[in-house]
Amino acid sequence: MVFYLPESIEAAAGLDELTPRQIVAELDKHVVGQADAKRSVAVALRNRIRRQKLSAEQAEEILPKNIIMIGPTGVGKTEIARRLARLANSPFLKVEASRFTEVGYVGRDVESMVRDLVEISIDMVREEKLEEVADKAEQNAEERLLDLLLPPLPPARGDRMTPEEDERQREQHQRTREKLRAQLREGKLDERQVEVDVRERSFPAFEVISSQGIEEMDINIKDMLPGLFGQRTKKRRMRVTEAMDYLIQEEENRLIDMDQVTRTAVERAEQSGIIFIDEIDKIAGRERGHGPDVSREGVQRDILPIIEGTTVNTRYGMVRTDHILFIAAGAFHVSKPSDLIPELQGRFPIRVELKSLTLEDFIRILKEPQSALVKQYTALLETEGIKLSFSDDALEEIARFSAQVNEQTENIGARRLHTIMEKLLDEISFEGPDLKKKTVRIDGEYVRTQLAEIVKNQDLSRYIL
Repeated sequence: MVFYLPESIEAAAGLDELTPRQIVAELDKHVVGQADAKRSVAVALRNRIRRQKLSAEQAEEILPKNIIMIGPTGVGKTEIARRLARLANSPFLKVEASRFTEVGYVGRDVESMVRDLVEISIDMVREEKLEEVADKAEQNAEERLLDLLLPPLPPARGDRMTPEEDERQREQHQRTREKLRAQLREGKLDERQVEVDVRERSFPAFEVISSQGIEEMDINIKDMLPGLFGQRTKKRRMRVTEAMDYLIQEEENRLIDMDQVTRTAVERAEQSGIIFIDEIDKIAGRERGHGPDVSREGVQRDILPIIEGTTVNTRYGMVRTDHILFIAAGAFHVSKPSDLIPELQGRFPIRVELKSLTLEDFIRILKEPQSALVKQYTALLETEGIKLSFSDDALEEIARFSAQVNEQTENIGARRLHTIMEKLLDEISFEGPDLKKKTVRIDGEYVRTQLAEIVKNQDLSRYIL
């Protein structure tokens, strides 16, 4: 993503070269199938890149084309959005529409999604800045720790020794310091105790209650009453390794300019943030009576200005939502997208339907993604020296059982593979540390033996798989 801030442009140079086809290829490494959905998000991301190359006046007028993903659970809706955000290095937030309530009801208000997005953006930018200052912070911390291990010499006094003697003493002190530095880096001083000045937190125990919630309050009491919250220090003995970690953290906080972090993060949230609104079908539908569900349409009307473009007050200042990309998703089993209020429908011009997973998709999910389930379980058991391998017919059987259980009970998509794999490897996972034979090969026969009876018994499979 190409951001407006100068420091972000260099980091985004690689993404600037990605074509929609290449974006889809990157998504293919993690999500199987769903070509239409991948094309839609790839075009949306590419349009953001194109927009940043326009003049400020033109860029301001071009709004993101929000997307509704329609499809059953477990087919990759969330994963596509999350991987896209990671690829673009964009702040990403997933929320459930059913968590929000209409203004006037007890519950989360819709503006909290923007505040949460800004918090995520702050954490992202801070982590990036931490990487930049990590080496400098470690150097500074090392020097401070050496001062604790070997206090510096006092200034020279002419009435005590000659300049030559003073020079010899300082050279010897420097040699000792360098020896200590070498021992410190080799870990020979890790268990030695040192006294460190630790900042003492002395916050009084009281709470401020606001009708708008604590997140609305933009008052920094510590700044208003600096004397009351003055940071005192106290001496604390700790091992050298603990002291090093503490001092590095203190130096990192000292080297990072949080004002700059905040400005960058707010800009990034505004220009490249992605909010994924899941379960939007749960608030679809227009009530014609009164009752406990009367707030569904109200939630839609509250969400509408956020998606249309408004300004939200956060503790870091005002944040505009005009150019945040919103991706909504829902199964729409009971309702349909046209049940949303017309104004909200108009703000999601792109609609894409995700297909239910087939037997072939299950096999590909087990084999192809970079973090495929088979690779995950193999790596987990390898930590205990167990060499786990799966034959092709075993993967086909696992896929077949998953598809069969999805048909017989509730269709939960690829999540069924997790339950099947857990049941299949339950015995190996439990007995793993005690196994004498550390090489285990899973074949089709083993899969059938472990799962056949459970899958046959539909009543049992409802509770186990």
